Amino acid sequence: MSKIDPGMAAMLDAYLFENSSLLEQLDDILLRTESAGVFTEEDINEIFRIMHTVKGSSAMMGFESLQELSHKGEDLFFLIRENKIDDTSFVYDLVFRMSDLFKEEIDLIQTEDYEPSDFSDIIKELEKGADILAGKTAAADSSAAPASPVAAAGASDDGAVADFGADFTTVIIHFESGIEMENLRAFLLLNKFHEETEVADSFPKNVDSDPSTASIIADTGFRITFRAEDKEAIIKLLNVSLNIDGFDFIENPAGAVPEGGIPSLAVEVAPAPKAPVQEVRAEVRAEAHDAPADSAPAKAAANNPIAGMGGATKQSIISVNLAKLDQLHDIVGEIITTESMVISNPELEGLQLESFHKAARDLRKLTDELQDTVMSIRMVPLSGPFSKMNRIVRDMKKALGKDVELIIEGENTEVDKSIVDNLNDPLMHLVRNCMDHGIETNVEDRVANGKPEKAFIKLAAVNASGEVIITITDDGKGIDHERVLDKAERLGLLMKSRSDYTEREAQNLITMPGFSTNEQVTEYSGRGVGMDVVKQNIEKCGGTVTVESRLGSGTTFIIKIPLTLAIIDGMEIEVGGTVFTIPISMIKQSFKVTEDQIIRDTQRGEMIMIRGECYPIMRLHERFNIMSEVTNFEDGILILVETENKAVCLFSDKLIGEQQVVVKPFPPYFSRYNIKGAGLSGCTIMGDGSIALIIDVANLIEN
Repeated sequence: MSKIDPGMAAMLDAYLFENSSLLEQLDDILLRTESAGVFTEEDINEIFRIMHTVKGSSAMMGFESLQELSHKGEDLFFLIRENKIDDTSFVYDLVFRMSDLFKEEIDLIQTEDYEPSDFSDIIKELEKGADILAGKTAAADSSAAPASPVAAAGASDDGAVADFGADFTTVIIHFESGIEMENLRAFLLLNKFHEETEVADSFPKNVDSDPSTASIIADTGFRITFRAEDKEAIIKLLNVSLNIDGFDFIENPAGAVPEGGIPSLAVEVAPAPKAPVQEVRAEVRAEAHDAPADSAPAKAAANNPIAGMGGATKQSIISVNLAKLDQLHDIVGEIITTESMVISNPELEGLQLESFHKAARDLRKLTDELQDTVMSIRMVPLSGPFSKMNRIVRDMKKALGKDVELIIEGENTEVDKSIVDNLNDPLMHLVRNCMDHGIETNVEDRVANGKPEKAFIKLAAVNASGEVIITITDDGKGIDHERVLDKAERLGLLMKSRSDYTEREAQNLITMPGFSTNEQVTEYSGRGVGMDVVKQNIEKCGGTVTVESRLGSGTTFIIKIPLTLAIIDGMEIEVGGTVFTIPISMIKQSFKVTEDQIIRDTQRGEMIMIRGECYPIMRLHERFNIMSEVTNFEDGILILVETENKAVCLFSDKLIGEQQVVVKPFPPYFSRYNIKGAGLSGCTIMGDGSIALIIDVANLIEN
């Protein structure tokens, strides 16, 4: 993190979060309007509000270069809005570049040795763009590019309160004493006024760029003149705004101006004295409930614009640092482990403790609710990383000259926040792979194969048996597995004889480190790192990635990730003295069998018929090479597990029981042994302090 006063650290976190979100919103609006070919008035106003907010918060944090950059972007859209310009095609690339530079700067701010970047080149281009837009106005105005809309809100610079007529009213806002940076707080508040109403005037001027105005605001307040019909909305806004000590309305703004620049309140201010916002709310509610309908206080309350509003509702959503959620999640995991250790204490075995067991059940219920709450807090939709792919496709369409449509489905599917953070890079690499490798360069090749001229890339997500399946599909030329084998053979990546590879196994060789079928290195691929990064990042969050492709028809990348990395309900089983845990969501049933129920096939091995369907049997002691005395089916138990319409019966020594477990990942150095591929996804600490291995049912069946 860049060097900053410790007291400003929380503000910096809020700044980084807010502006990152606003820049994503800006990208979404630009992509949508570029596709539609037009800026609506609502789009321009929304972009204008984004640029306004970014400029104000950057000024407050002292990032002058970012303030100037956003100011120039704001000027562009001020010209578009005020002059109703339709031909804005050149604006998109310019603003996208500005947005990218802003995001890069936000990343740099979080480094230890941050130094402000030089944005002179892009600022010159933005100024040139503003000149082009100014030259397109029908008014043929020879004046320079307009000043900031906030600075141009009113023409009065000497503090005199102009008479804007009965359609406008004026409010003087008093900030809490000693909060400092009153000018920047006033600037942010003025931005909010612009979102709610038409602002005719404000004083002092240039609060965003003139620090000396802070003392004027601290002494006499900040004055804003706005449209009178929006008075109730402004009162609501002021009631929920931070650091405001009170506010006064000037009912008749025309009048003499004292030396300080703010009119005397003795005659012009509304009868209600300045009071803290919270006190005003409380007094109004008391009058509304206690005074008779025809009493003077009741009539006064009826004339009071705040009366009857019951106080504005505070925002019910807050931003929380993810590190705090991680800490809370870890604590909940420790609570669950400790609870298991207490309840499973061997010293309690055989004792009749009815009250203890009742308390234990109540404790389990509360820990379950606590876990569900913590998990729900961490769950976020995939719409964030999915929407970012629009920008990737848009840029590559222009760079590669390919006509491609991005289709997004299931973006509201929710997964753990830590998993979402690990998905951005894999999705970017896979979409780039589809654009560069998959989609044909020549439209004639597509048409010759009976495909439409416009290609598509489909990004979809669905919930399935406790995990999320994300697919990235293109209708391009597909993967030539023979060519893949040729390249893998030259690179020495083949682990067995070439003839032993199935078509699907050969296609999945592209996920190996250093593999690339592109002979020429481009901006987007050919370096041999993309698919390897995808596999590593997906496995880091407990998932898998596989490739399915048909030559000439297209390719599908399938990512399977758990809903959460945290806590699962599991069934503990024993195999030769070793304890394993199977996720409850994967178990369909468990049952005892006799030898005569077993079907033995020379090719498919041991199977069993259940409700008319034949399922293969997997002996876990053989699968994991464990010595076990239980080898007869009648002595053990079968557990039917299923994932993605594939099912198998697992043979184990015995069931121990259901247990809520905290999933712990394997140490990184285990990755070289491909434990995930062997059918194990992690481990957990049991109530007696021992370790149980968690079975990855999907990989167990797949391999």
